[in-house]
Amino acid sequence: MPAEKQAFVTEPTPEQQRVLDRIALQRERIRARRKARAQALALAQSAQQASPDEPFALRAAAFAKQHPVAVAALAGAAVVAGPRRLVRWVGLAMPLITRLGPLLARRG
Repeated sequence: MPAEKQAFVTEPTPEQQRVLDRIALQRERIRARRKARAQALALAQSAQQASPDEPFALRAAAFAKQHPVAVAALAGAAVVAGPRRLVRWVGLAMPLITRLGPLLARRG
């Protein structure tokens, strides 16, 4: 290579080296913080998901946390339907749900 095209690499001055060291430390802190946040998010997501072995009340609570709009819509429909109609619907739906329970348990 001709001498004109060669890049000159100089050693950094002590002040520049301190700045470079601070930048490296900051990057390392940012990487560590990002990794800790990703681990915390993964742990929180796994804690929110209910396993099929948990009681129905815990699974329902997990569903309510994950889908607040659906729960609000269901509660609104229950209020609009009224207690008589709601009891009638539950009376029709519960036998079907109890029959499907073992079938759904085998799938999971």
